[in-house]
Amino acid sequence: MVQHAPLQMLKMLDVGKWPVFALCSLEELRSIRHACVYGSAGNEVLYITKNDEVFVLGTNSSGCLGTGDIQNTIEPKRLDNLCGKRISQIGFGSGPHVVVITADGEVYSWGHNAYSQLGNGTTSPVLTPCQVSTNLVNKKVTAVACGSHHSMVLTSDGEVYAWGYNNSGQVGSGSTANQPTPRRVTSCLQSKVVVDIACGQMSSMAAVDTGEVYGWGYNGNGQLGVGSGGNQPTPCRLAALQGIHVQKIACGFAHTLVLTDEGGLYAWGANSYGQLGTGNKSNQSYPVSVSVNKERVIEIAACHATHTSAAKTQSGQVYMWGQCRGQSLIVPHLTYFTCTDDVFACFATPAVMWRLLSVEPDDHPSIAQSLKKEFDNPETADLIFLVDQKFIYVHKVLLRIRCEHFRSMLLNNDEEIIEMNQFTYPVYRAFLEYLYTDSINLSPEDAIGLLDLAIFYRENRLKKLCQQAIKQGICENNAITLLSAAVKYEAQDLEEFCFRFCINHLTMVTQTQAFADMDSELLKNFISKASKVGAFKN
Repeated sequence: MVQHAPLQMLKMLDVGKWPVFALCSLEELRSIRHACVYGSAGNEVLYITKNDEVFVLGTNSSGCLGTGDIQNTIEPKRLDNLCGKRISQIGFGSGPHVVVITADGEVYSWGHNAYSQLGNGTTSPVLTPCQVSTNLVNKKVTAVACGSHHSMVLTSDGEVYAWGYNNSGQVGSGSTANQPTPRRVTSCLQSKVVVDIACGQMSSMAAVDTGEVYGWGYNGNGQLGVGSGGNQPTPCRLAALQGIHVQKIACGFAHTLVLTDEGGLYAWGANSYGQLGTGNKSNQSYPVSVSVNKERVIEIAACHATHTSAAKTQSGQVYMWGQCRGQSLIVPHLTYFTCTDDVFACFATPAVMWRLLSVEPDDHPSIAQSLKKEFDNPETADLIFLVDQKFIYVHKVLLRIRCEHFRSMLLNNDEEIIEMNQFTYPVYRAFLEYLYTDSINLSPEDAIGLLDLAIFYRENRLKKLCQQAIKQGICENNAITLLSAAVKYEAQDLEEFCFRFCINHLTMVTQTQAFADMDSELLKNFISKASKVGAFKN
């Protein structure tokens, strides 16, 4: 039986879990909104304050702090040319070198550069942040990933550019010559739209919008997942994941994790610390399914500097495995943490961050947090909806600002109570709450009703969220019901997802009551489509 941790254990100071922050005053810690701890010993940190000022402190190996010198500093120093730039992501290497991208899609780099990993065409160290623009002019960069000594970025139009160390083909250029400036990774990615990227120490991975995964670079531990075919100088598709739709990729030192659109987790590569979570320490050159307490996974985490893996499930539980403070955990281990970031603070070696950490301020609520609190608040509301004999308290001005339907409906409308019979209470309440929070939290069955509402009110973003909620909640028992709804509302992407789920779990799905009660026309179409994909072959 799982024992729950005392409340004070769960409320540890966010960034304070990383030792390097012991150098900051309480006032400085309170000002932090985003941070990244990096370096070979987790001794360097870059943080961004609530005023969008950028500070660094720490050991400054290879000038990786960007302060213009190679002196270490225990006092935070401001990086003036990055202040106000709204840094959105950060990547770092082993030198270390640092690459950041801004909300406007610009790329800046500094630090170690012996292998051209800064992308400026030289091999000289760079001691202050400099913009990387070669071949990236007029491109908006949306994501960054770094290996030991190579760098990779993803653009808004789904293109991948890489540069730096290329001894194993990790730049994807087809050769093993180092790449001094950003070069587009083409080959079989030429006409693909890439949606996610990740780097191991000397390997690179990409997921495309069709759900396929490609890998290139070093493959000595099977970290590319393409079998034991040696290093790959150009992207190679993982044939073993045929029919599986991958959404996210994370790379450790020499292992890879992927998350599917059904919440499934696959792993491959090095496993000497149990970092694959397979229950043994054998390397895997092909993807292996990993069960996290039979739960749907919603987030995966790994970092090229460590042999640690982490995942968060739909119920909010955080698991870790691999090298954890000197121990080898060969299966996912349940923690008391509320986010995967804490795993790397407390158990990874070195204690670095796997992403740019966002720190929620606890002193002054944001506008979004304030609006969230006011939903269904009778004390401040000026309008009441009566649905299924239950009241929902809202604010006219917010509804008019957030929804085109209410903008016209509430114009010159002095009513204080409006009765609504078209939708159920859970559905209509979820819709109104969405207008306050930008998110939904519903069962798949109620999400179908909300999808109906989203189509009726022409709320396209809500429609997408509903489809996402339905995908996350699908199981053998409700798959046919959800498929029927997708067909009814002409949600083609959702229909294809539900159909694929039914085919992948055909034996269980065909034994459900929903399948027995299936509409004859829908059943006919289902059988026809299933036959075409070979579902009934022996």
